[in-house]
Amino acid sequence: MAGAGDLRGPFSGLPGEKTLTTPGERTYRLYIDESGDHTFNLVENDNHRYLGLLGIWFDVDAPYKVFAESLHQFKADLFGWHPDDSPICLHRKDIKERRGIFGRLKDAELNRRFEAGLIEVIAEAPFQMTCVVIDKGAHRTKTYRELFHPYHYCVAALLERFAGWLNFAGARGDVMAESRGAMEDKELLEAFEITLQKGTRFHTSQAFQNVLTSKKIKLKKKEHAIPGLELADLLAYPLKREMIAERRGESPPADFSAVLLDAARAKINCQAYTGRVSGYGKVWLD
Repeated sequence: MAGAGDLRGPFSGLPGEKTLTTPGERTYRLYIDESGDHTFNLVENDNHRYLGLLGIWFDVDAPYKVFAESLHQFKADLFGWHPDDSPICLHRKDIKERRGIFGRLKDAELNRRFEAGLIEVIAEAPFQMTCVVIDKGAHRTKTYRELFHPYHYCVAALLERFAGWLNFAGARGDVMAESRGAMEDKELLEAFEITLQKGTRFHTSQAFQNVLTSKKIKLKKKEHAIPGLELADLLAYPLKREMIAERRGESPPADFSAVLLDAARAKINCQAYTGRVSGYGKVWLD
């Protein structure tokens, strides 16, 4: 599979491909969230072995603002909202375990409305997404790699696809990720800057710098309820799970997470001319 074992893989925006618009006309933001942990502990256990990073990107002008307003209105209609209230953050684990305000979803009718409304918001949202999954058990044996931290390695693979897509679309963009702690944030900022300065094995530094408008990743905490990060949180797990199942020749569970993914399936990044998803919207690294 393309992308297995290194950062190679086809992506929109290969050198010499025709761009669609004049560079700089549109600006996109890539929102990144993870599924799984990024340590090398317990990699023999499937619950810890695979790390998935989902990147979702929007045109940050009207398309994203319309989505953000739709998501806010959806939450306000269901749970109520006052300007003095803390924002309601859609977090997959909190929803699944009915924690906090999501305890109200134990009411069957409210839960039905919640699921139907969330599916509608996601289906109508104008975004693209790519998921990178790494097998940490295999990756830790590849000691020659400059970006050895599995999270940073996945981020570099995401940046390749995002920058390639921006180049193909004649657009520019920046990146936002969820804050994960002081040390983790410091390491991520450094890894991001190194990637932009040095490039990767298959993507030059200039190729990144031509389309990325900032040398730093923007970091926001979960409680800030950033709509793009909320959406990435909801979809990272089911898409990672589907990719692992495909790798094993299995079918993922048919639960609500799978239904959400189906609502977003048309947004999975693909090769512009062939519709190929492997290596574009689904990237496997080992």
